[in-house]
Amino acid sequence: MLHRLFIALALATSVTACDQFSGKGDAKKAANSPAPTLLIAPEDVFTVEARPLVSGPVMTGSIQPERKADLRAEVSAVVLQVLKDNGDVVRRGDLLARLDPTAIRDNLQSAQDNTRNAAQSLDQAERNLQRLRTLRASGMTSLQALDDAEVRRNGATSELSASQARAVLAGQQLERTLVRAPFDGVVSERKVSAGDTAAVGKELLKVIDPASMRFAGRVSADKIGVVAVGQPVSFRINGYAGQAFRGKVTRVDPSANEVTRQVEVLVSFVDAMQPRVSGLYAEGTIESASAQALTLPESVLLRTGDKSSVWRIRANALNQVELALGARDPRTGDYEVRSGLSEGDLVLRNPSPSFKEGQLINRVTATHPPGTAPSAVVGKGT
Repeated sequence: MLHRLFIALALATSVTACDQFSGKGDAKKAANSPAPTLLIAPEDVFTVEARPLVSGPVMTGSIQPERKADLRAEVSAVVLQVLKDNGDVVRRGDLLARLDPTAIRDNLQSAQDNTRNAAQSLDQAERNLQRLRTLRASGMTSLQALDDAEVRRNGATSELSASQARAVLAGQQLERTLVRAPFDGVVSERKVSAGDTAAVGKELLKVIDPASMRFAGRVSADKIGVVAVGQPVSFRINGYAGQAFRGKVTRVDPSANEVTRQVEVLVSFVDAMQPRVSGLYAEGTIESASAQALTLPESVLLRTGDKSSVWRIRANALNQVELALGARDPRTGDYEVRSGLSEGDLVLRNPSPSFKEGQLINRVTATHPPGTAPSAVVGKGT
């Protein structure tokens, strides 16, 4: 019995060894087998050419409206009503908030009463002066009495002017209890609610004009020498992924920040495509210089760690070429090629790490084979 078991184990071991040997042979055979021919359409090929490559200082900042109003209380009063909230669209002159006018209305009434009394006093003083002038002409009154009448008339005139000024001031204060929109825009921030006490200078609401957005950024002081008004700027805005914006420099501050050693630069949008939200982070490049250079789009690059390469087509075969890349064009996203390729070289778009050195290709010039896609289709050459 033991002898039979030993024979069975020996047979099983020999079979397993044969299977393993056969598997290794198949793997070795597959590794040494030639790679299949690639069928490539014209749109799968990119021609390396020299194109304008822009460069310049990096600019960081945020999107801010040019037209904005920080509405504050101009009189001390209790807030009776706030009619607009954050995000509400307003038109110029719209009522935004109402302050309690009771005390100011009483002051206005008192000033108006004083104005009427002062006007009556002036009228009486003027009539008295005219009467004394008539009497003086006939010698029936003294010069001193005439002079006293003129003094009283002048005093009444001054009192009337002061009363009128107090009435105008009270009227202006009464008008300031009604807070109105200074221009067409949107309420960006509401600071008070009904019942709050608003002292003079207290923030009430903020209104912005979304159509006046601009890029307010900062540039390092050691780069500001190449920045000038009118230069184009390409930038991206947080929250608008994949969307590129264009602008131009409209102002460069004459002094640098003493703490950060950066200079503020304002950039206006050159087209109607702009965000409607303020405060968004933005980063871009001021295009202060441009030069011709070989460039490649991201779609042709094969990344392996910190190395970049492409599959170049030569004599209907693939050749992997390692590249030295330079700066990235902020407008197009293309990379500068410093070494590895020459103008006119053909490279594959959307490369695959499964391609092999020397792998043959078959370029399709008219229509795609039935059932194949137009990008680097693997198949048998004809």
